[in-house]
Amino acid sequence: MQHNMSWLLCLLLALPGSLVRAQAPFFDGEQAYSLLIKQVAMGPRNPGSEGHAAITAFLRDYLSSRAEDVVIQSGYRRHPYSSDTLTITNIIGRFNMAAVDRVLLLAHYDTRDQADLDPDSALRSQPIPGANDGASGVAVLLTLADLMATQLPRIGVDLLFTDAEDMGRSGDLANFCLGAKLFVGEMESLLGGRPRYAVLLDMIGDADLSLPIEYHSWRDARQLVMRIWQLAQDLGYEQFNFEHGPAIYDDHIPFLEAGIPAVDIIDFDYGDGEQSYWHTMADTPDKCSPESLAAVGTVVATLIYTEKP
Repeated sequence: MQHNMSWLLCLLLALPGSLVRAQAPFFDGEQAYSLLIKQVAMGPRNPGSEGHAAITAFLRDYLSSRAEDVVIQSGYRRHPYSSDTLTITNIIGRFNMAAVDRVLLLAHYDTRDQADLDPDSALRSQPIPGANDGASGVAVLLTLADLMATQLPRIGVDLLFTDAEDMGRSGDLANFCLGAKLFVGEMESLLGGRPRYAVLLDMIGDADLSLPIEYHSWRDARQLVMRIWQLAQDLGYEQFNFEHGPAIYDDHIPFLEAGIPAVDIIDFDYGDGEQSYWHTMADTPDKCSPESLAAVGTVVATLIYTEKP
């Protein structure tokens, strides 16, 4: 009798997460990781580089065979640190176009043009590989595109791949998040309205993943934060920590400034305890893992597939 009761108790404890998980298609972390590696193999993807041209074409083609509509947004401005013209290209894949109620998921696909925080000063002028800071969020969004190509959620979902997120220099916030700023300025004409909310995925591939609650997200989109982190807890993903993290100026800020609830899912503590890999040449695929991508991907997939119109 005691053995049977213990079995029943284990079943009941596991049931909530199992029921929630069953409402979304399976998110394949290995597939996401292979997409991360594929991006890094293109080389650095900073604007103007060969890798940037390659990733832009890849994203357009990948989405064209999966999304109901693909929108390319282009903008031009003077490069913030040279006399060159900077071309900004945002790419949007749209799913369930018939739905009026829509949400937005985004990640930046560009990588930083210099490893300015590398411990080796000889490497600081080189563009970073951007496995975590660039490829990880994109990999999760592309895997979600595969899911939605087979099974649409009940709401509309727009996947936004932003450009020129990492152009700025230290302390120069005006020249970070240029693609997101361009998008928000034309958002209503591009989408035909405003999304219910936006969820940003940035630096979510860290093999030692820990996701505290980013400060601006908590301050301005607390209800959405609580929903996502509670969902992660229900699913058993301990990487989502109910603790306050740092304030980060990221692609969610233009959305918050426009009055749209937006949450940044980000692990800013990226390193081995002695060296940070952020904005260094050490930001390579071996520092990332399929398990981390699966944790974030499963939570976000469950979020959109349990969303009601």
